[in-house]
Parts: sequence; C-alpha cells; structure tokens
Amino acid sequence: MMSLSIATPPSSVNFASKLNLSKSSFHGVRIAQVCPVHARSAHSIATTRSSSSMVVNMAKRDDELKEIRTKTTEELQEEIVDLKGELFMLRLQRSARNEFKSSEFLRMRKRIARMLTVKREREMEEGINKRISRKLDRKWKKSIVPRPPPSLKKLREEEAAEEAKESA
Repeated sequence: MMSLSIATPPSSVNFASKLNLSKSSFHGVRIAQVCPVHARSAHSIATTRSSSSMVVNMAKRDDELKEIRTKTTEELQEEIVDLKGELFMLRLQRSARNEFKSSEFLRMRKRIARMLTVKREREMEEGINKRISRKLDRKWKKSIVPRPPPSLKKLREEEAAEEAKESA
C-alpha cells in the first residue's frame, strides 16, 4: 500500500522571492511506501538470511583457494588452458543457441581469475616484477598447443562408445 502526499513549503518562508520562481502552489510530490511488517524485524530477518548464506559461499571460496594453492604452477597453467577451452565451448553453445547453463560463465571466469591470481602471487614471491611477468605470459601463451577441452573429449568418447555398442 502506498501513500501520496503533496509537499508545500511553510508559510513563514518565502522561497519564490529569493529564487525567482513562479508562484505555483505545487512544490513536489512525496511518495512513501507503507509496509505492514515492522521495518526492524524485516531487516533483522533479511540480515540473518544473507549473512548465513554468505558464510557458506565464503567457506566454499576458501576451500577452492586452498585447493588451487596446493597445485603446482604447471598444473595451474594446464587447468587454466582447460577452463578457457570450456569457456570457449560455452560461447559456441550460446552462439548456436543450444542449451547451456549461463551460470557456468561466471563460475569459470572467476575460477580462472583465482588461478591467475595465485600464479601472480607466486611470481611476486620469486621476485618477478610486472614487466617480466607479462613477457613470460606472452611466451607461455605462444607455447600453448591448441587441444579440445575436456568436455569435448568426453563427448567424443561417449559417441565412440555408442558406435562401438551399435556395431557389436
């Protein structure tokens, strides 16, 4: 339920003469939303819900970061290549208007970013500055051999297994 009230200036103050405004009685509209639930209780409920869900998300992120930090730099680079391939496959699915989970885009991009962050942290520990890091990244990107992402490999294996069943 909403209430509408028209705001008029107090009669003791004359704004029109100072600001050189027209002499209209209409000076604005105030819209207030009336809520049947007390604002304080609704706010506390929303806070408890969001804080409990945030704790779970942060715990998942911490677990993922621990898992990423246990891997070697070479393993990280291999997984980054695989995830970028998966991201490319998702883009192809989207452009072909096939079914896909749109939430996977964000999840993969964030995972790639976390891995690149851990990789850069390790470079900083070794004393590699930003300029040299960029050069190393360019060399690494040129050395990547294009290969199909794991999801495409899995799809091809499933198709081969189905063909083997049909021929047998």
